[in-house]
Amino acid sequence: MESFNMLLHGFETALSFWNLLYCLIGVTVGMLVGVLPGLGPTTATAILLPISFGMEPVSAIIMLAGIYYGAMYGGTITSVLINTPGEAASVITCLDGHPLAKQGRAGAALGIAGIGSFIGGTISIIGLVLIGPPVAEYALKFGPPEFFGLMVLGMIMVIGLMGKSLIRGLVAAVIGLVLAMIGMDPMTGTVRLTFGQDQLMDGLDFVMIAMGLFGLSEILSGLENQEKAQKIPKVKGVLPKREEWKPSLKSIGRGSLLGFLMGLIPGTNSVIPAILSYSLEKKLAKDPSRFGKGAIEGVAGPETANNSYCGGALIPLFTLGLPSSPTIAVLLGAFIMHGLTPGPTLFVKNPDIVWAIIASMFIGNLLLLIMNLPLAGIWAKIALVPAKLLFPIILIISIIGSYSVKNSLWDVAAMFVFGIVGYIFKKVDIPLAPIVLTFVLGELMENSLLQSLALFEGHFMGFFTRPLSATLLVLSAMILIASFVAGLMKKKDGLSADVEM
Repeated sequence: MESFNMLLHGFETALSFWNLLYCLIGVTVGMLVGVLPGLGPTTATAILLPISFGMEPVSAIIMLAGIYYGAMYGGTITSVLINTPGEAASVITCLDGHPLAKQGRAGAALGIAGIGSFIGGTISIIGLVLIGPPVAEYALKFGPPEFFGLMVLGMIMVIGLMGKSLIRGLVAAVIGLVLAMIGMDPMTGTVRLTFGQDQLMDGLDFVMIAMGLFGLSEILSGLENQEKAQKIPKVKGVLPKREEWKPSLKSIGRGSLLGFLMGLIPGTNSVIPAILSYSLEKKLAKDPSRFGKGAIEGVAGPETANNSYCGGALIPLFTLGLPSSPTIAVLLGAFIMHGLTPGPTLFVKNPDIVWAIIASMFIGNLLLLIMNLPLAGIWAKIALVPAKLLFPIILIISIIGSYSVKNSLWDVAAMFVFGIVGYIFKKVDIPLAPIVLTFVLGELMENSLLQSLALFEGHFMGFFTRPLSATLLVLSAMILIASFVAGLMKKKDGLSADVEM
């Protein structure tokens, strides 16, 4: 009951004029980046991060969070209408959404996707309201060893699940940790890895790393892929047929639960619940052969799951300070830059802010539903904006944003360096997500490790004398070994197939 009272106070803050405006801006930008193929919520959030510097913390997080969950709606539109997923989680929607559009039922596909997204997003936010405070209260009992084990687990899951190769994931994670160590040692004050550069005394700034790795590298990659304009089918009749409502609502219910539960697991992303939901719906269907040819459940389930995932993914961030995806890592950076510390104390020290953010997500989901259905055709036309017009605008925003952090051209140069590095890493299949996640968590992880070792008088085995930290570290080792074995098996199967051929 206390949670709902706090939520009502949150609505008072979220419904103020400026916070409503920033919520509208956030979800609109989210829709836009979801529609534009290849841009994605991580890139947009990173690019707009400097703009939030002069804003109130609650307004800034409301806007940036709106970009995050708004992108899930936008990606659906282009997947259905022009068979081009705006972001990764919408790839699955192409399988049945576009066939429905070719049958003249684009409106029904977009309608059930919008309804499912709204229901899934709302249910996941209710889950956040109910589960968030108890988890935070329990996490208050965590000491440095438990936090260290939790962050190790999060990193290992990210390494294992993001990227095609475990080795490449490990390389990316190590790079992120090394970048996090640049500057002064938190315990002794010793200067590390600055190479005589005074600008590195305070360490690298998260903004220029995020903008370079995601924003600039995306521009360089996008210039290689120029898409031709496509014909956009007409959108009419945004509601499914009467006989389609029952199976669609069942798919929406399953997708809501699946997406929310997957969001609780650090290291996953919105693609995983979308794939699992599609597979589940196909297995439960009376006629699985309809899937891939225009089955409306194939749109309802995955679209609900990837939106429900968003609310679930915020629980580890709000309660444990643990980012579960690159976009959540950028949000974590935004929290820290505005003087907020996500984790167990967030609900205690900053309840007004956290509940206003949660309330704004209810409002944002409603705004997205209103924007999504009647304006789908207009949003789809935005996807056809030529890259030669779009990318220069993104580049100018990136340069201004990186300069505005410290009013330094050195930061602009650093952003370009990270942009080139990100582009090269994409070409050689080194995932960028572990770099950002380990960079964000690196300082927190180092502090927890040093505090724990001081507690254990320098003995690392002390971690295994505390049940929870021991469980987390053992689980991390098991996941790492399982990922390594799975990689070897996959490689072996590939070699066997080559030999047979």
